[in-house]
Amino acid sequence: MKKTVKLLPFFLFLMLFMCIQIVVTAQQKVAAKETTIKNLLDNQRYVFYAESVIPSSGRQRILTTDYTVTILKDSIISDLPYFGRAYAAPIGNTDGGIKFTSVDFDYSINRRKKGGWDVNIKPKDGQDVQNMSLTIYDNGKAYLNVNSNNRQAISFNGRITNIK
Repeated sequence: MKKTVKLLPFFLFLMLFMCIQIVVTAQQKVAAKETTIKNLLDNQRYVFYAESVIPSSGRQRILTTDYTVTILKDSIISDLPYFGRAYAAPIGNTDGGIKFTSVDFDYSINRRKKGGWDVNIKPKDGQDVQNMSLTIYDNGKAYLNVNSNNRQAISFNGRITNIK
């Protein structure tokens, strides 16, 4: 009984040390992820993978196919689906998605007060898309809102990753 009482402070110290180490390791992982995301944004070389779509009218849908927006310094490549109302149908285009490549665009990035970044992309080379607003969180999750000239706005939830 006396040996157990003498070892009790040692075990309590050991448990406290292990808990502190777990917290520090988790904080290091979060900081590393945030640094990785920041580097992707600064280098302007990343991919947004859409996981779900939220049309202006309708319900949220989970996407099972890889739909992406690739952001590079010299181009934006969009391959996204579209669900919603179109005000004018494009002539000669049988694909109803948000699919384009832009080499002339404005790109701005701003740090958010509560963490994360706001990225604004405005294609200027005659596409239907007026503006793409991308909100990126410190953990890599992202929210994309697409405004068009001839369609209702549409939003996507997803994540950003490095280009493979």
